[in-house]
Amino acid sequence: MKAFTLFLALLIGNFAWAQQDVEERDDNPIAELNKNLLKIDIKEPLLQVAVKGCTDFKPAAFEGGVAVYKETLKKFMYDYLNSDFYVLNGDFTFTLTVDETGKVTQIEGTPKVANSTYFFDDMKYVVRRIKKNWVPASCDGKPVTSQIKLKMNFSSIATDL
Repeated sequence: MKAFTLFLALLIGNFAWAQQDVEERDDNPIAELNKNLLKIDIKEPLLQVAVKGCTDFKPAAFEGGVAVYKETLKKFMYDYLNSDFYVLNGDFTFTLTVDETGKVTQIEGTPKVANSTYFFDDMKYVVRRIKKNWVPASCDGKPVTSQIKLKMNFSSIATDL
């Protein structure tokens, strides 16, 4: 009877210590399953600022068209944005400057909100990762620098997976 009581006490004690060990550990996998889900909606059409004093302005164009650029940009945004570090909600506008050779030389985002500098830096990285060039805008048959405005709507949802 003493042996049975000792065995039962050791069994109960083992389970009690095992539960305490799991609860006190820092590498609990449940804590690593928090995720921000990001929904991106890029508005159409992409707006372009025309050059003043130009009689025959042709806007910049992306190889494959606007739909290809939107899908490529959206894919890269899901791949490269660090949406776990900031929460994005609302409308943002990005102005891309396309030079005479068809390369994006400047990216600016608005509106400026709390921690938006990190997001805007990530967006600059995302846009520069797209390797295809634009066909530059032309004014009277000569390539010119132009600005393209992208309007996007973001919504973040924090969730436990």
